[in-house]
Amino acid sequence: MSTPILGLVMILIMFGMLALRQPVWLALAACGITGNVVMSNINVAAFVAGTGTFDTASSYGLSVIPLFVLMGEVATSSRLSSELFKSARVVLSGVRGGLSVATIAASGAFGAICGSSVATAATMTRIALPEMREAGYEDGFSAASVAAGGTLGILIPPSIILVIYGSIAEQSVPRLFAASMIPGIVLLLLYAVTALVIAARTPGKVPIDSAASFIERLSALRGPWQFIVLFTVTIGGIYAGVFSPNEAAAIGAFGAIVLGFLSRRLTLLGLFEAVRASVITSCVLFMIIIGATIFAQFIVQTRLPDLLLNAATAAGMAPWAVMLTIILVYLVMGCFLEGIGMVLITVPVFLPIVIGYGYDPVWFGVVVVVVVELGLITPPVGMNLFIIQAQARDVAIGQLYRGIIPFLVAPVLLLVLLFAMPQLVLWLPDLLY
Repeated sequence: MSTPILGLVMILIMFGMLALRQPVWLALAACGITGNVVMSNINVAAFVAGTGTFDTASSYGLSVIPLFVLMGEVATSSRLSSELFKSARVVLSGVRGGLSVATIAASGAFGAICGSSVATAATMTRIALPEMREAGYEDGFSAASVAAGGTLGILIPPSIILVIYGSIAEQSVPRLFAASMIPGIVLLLLYAVTALVIAARTPGKVPIDSAASFIERLSALRGPWQFIVLFTVTIGGIYAGVFSPNEAAAIGAFGAIVLGFLSRRLTLLGLFEAVRASVITSCVLFMIIIGATIFAQFIVQTRLPDLLLNAATAAGMAPWAVMLTIILVYLVMGCFLEGIGMVLITVPVFLPIVIGYGYDPVWFGVVVVVVVELGLITPPVGMNLFIIQAQARDVAIGQLYRGIIPFLVAPVLLLVLLFAMPQLVLWLPDLLY
């Protein structure tokens, strides 16, 4: 059996294991180790597995992950997300659909210090969904607003997925953060416009809140000052070149703890729970990364990416056709995989093909994140949809499906913009770095 065919067989076996509900890290590691045994011998497989595990666990670049996870957990324990939502609600009061827009805006802001879509969706479900129900919003529209806003957590920096992508693709994390900023803001605005259009077309399902005064709106802007401080210090410090991503994550995590205690919203028990949750989450992530590292090293040795690139070139496929095929693969994978697993499995295979067709790897990283976001809210299987439904069991899944469909237009439109105007991604990193 030739090595490219062996690589293809192992990929199929891996997907078979995933279909049988095996853990992502186990499917990746088992297929990578088995492939190396077949291709070489057990000693080579043991060496690759050992060095891959050590290199990942000791990687300074990946130390940013547990620190950003800790910052997000502390921010959640400090109820910072509730302050963001309350401020956005007051500022947008008096607008039909204003609560939905406030949810999306607060999700985007919270995602900027959380870095996780699932955590953002879970947090905002507990905060925003009861408020929208009390205001008379229809359940499907309310839950869909939370699901859509939650996806912003992996695009607006800091983003854990972008850190992982940067490690695999050997790209600068600050450049990736800068590249995702403008698309993240554009997607937030597209979601907000979508919510306002839905509210205007179905006024019976979306009542208008009483409008706050100008003074009340101005006062509400002072509410999320902790978020402003954290975001300015962490992301602003990275963009200004004052901190590396690792230093910014450490300062951000420490700052979140200090601000939590100063505001008397964080207790010692809350800090302990935040650290505990961060350790568990980080361990899960690192197990997946270790498995992906072993699998990626095997795939590179099989030269399967080179074979696929040569096949696409020989078939005369246009660059846009190749990218469309890759995007469709991501959408299908989104039916049974979460975002980090998708990135770790696919990037070692797809990235050489994308670069071979002349696309920028930083631009491709942002495209991957947008497609992953789309998968998180695409029926019938979307991680954010199930996270919300698990916490709001009285919301019928059919209602949630119907509510989310109009919001799918926003990420699709953003993808079109990214292809039509690549500088939407590349302008800021080229300016800063």
